[in-house]
Amino acid sequence: MGKTGRIHAWEPWFFLFFGVFHLHRIWGLVDRQSYASFWLGIMENKGWPYFVIMGVLAALCVLGIVTFIRELGHNFWWRWVYIGGGAYLLFDLFAIATGMRFWNELIMKMFDTTLPYWNVIWSAFILLGGAVFVLGIILLRKRVKT
Repeated sequence: MGKTGRIHAWEPWFFLFFGVFHLHRIWGLVDRQSYASFWLGIMENKGWPYFVIMGVLAALCVLGIVTFIRELGHNFWWRWVYIGGGAYLLFDLFAIATGMRFWNELIMKMFDTTLPYWNVIWSAFILLGGAVFVLGIILLRKRVKT
């Protein structure tokens, strides 16, 4: 696994994008109220920003999953992120879009700025974002070398 495959031109940018997307949550540690208000407003209003953000995220996940399937037999270890992360994110987007009750309740708890675990939740996303961003840099460097 991994030695016969190639890194597609878009793959480092996939990880860089998702890294930045998760790293923006630093805003939530700096200003809980405005961060929560912004994202809850996006999800509740479902205007054009909602559809642009959700569309880009969904398209990237589908692209990753399709790549994983097309590269069966010579996937790199990090392409499993497309399956695990992509499936999770597509479910998340579906649950938000359809208003699944239990998912909505979970999101409301995540964005409750008074709860003591706020920093733990958003710090975990930030750490994930940092790791994904670094992976994007590593893949970009490997791609440039080949």
